[in-house]
Amino acid sequence: MKGLTAFLSILGKDMRTYYLKPPNISWGLIFPVAWAGMFLVRSGRGLEEVLSILPGIVTVSILFGTTSMLAVTVTFEKKNASFDRLLLAPLPLEIIMLAKTMGAILFGVINGLVPLLIASLITRLSGVSWGLMLAASFLTAVSSTFLGLFVAVAVSEVFEAQTFSNFLRFPMIFLCGLFIPVSSLPVFLRPLSYILPATWGADLLRRAVTGAGAFDATAALAILASMSLLLFAFSLRNIRRKWIT
Repeated sequence: MKGLTAFLSILGKDMRTYYLKPPNISWGLIFPVAWAGMFLVRSGRGLEEVLSILPGIVTVSILFGTTSMLAVTVTFEKKNASFDRLLLAPLPLEIIMLAKTMGAILFGVINGLVPLLIASLITRLSGVSWGLMLAASFLTAVSSTFLGLFVAVAVSEVFEAQTFSNFLRFPMIFLCGLFIPVSSLPVFLRPLSYILPATWGADLLRRAVTGAGAFDATAALAILASMSLLLFAFSLRNIRRKWIT
């Protein structure tokens, strides 16, 4: 019970301090719209392409929303020593870090829901598998958040975290199957695509929206969950080595 109370307190503080600020809310609304416009211009086919580009917009919105916010919250608090005070609390490190990352996960999921809401206003979404959509959005947000945590723990400045995040995010956009199917990539690039969480998240979202996917849905969900656990474990290991010792 004490752990749950602490978890909710940390999460509530982060939501008030970072995620519910008007600039972040407006950014969460504008960003998916900007990506939708870019994809529509690229396709050149107008609104009839909404369903085909929707999985990509959701994936990119979640990816950028989670990693951008987490780079600020964790790195900034570590720099000004407020995170050090949090580590002194009589709580397991796992609970502390889950609480610190849950805000970014929720922010990412909401970012992913914005394109769906917009799409529902201009086309029918009756064929969408909502259960798979929610599961894929949540696991994509979790894996992206823990990827952001892994980067944030490795640096000491906010600008460093943003730089390294961009170094990972932009190649991921082009390697995860959004623009070019993974099967059409050069053979030497495919193994890299398979170790990217966004590849599996994008494929699950595509299957949820269009019914077509390159991978088995159950296997993709399991792989995405495993990647999330692995990234979280590596991040905790680095925190114990670099921030606690």
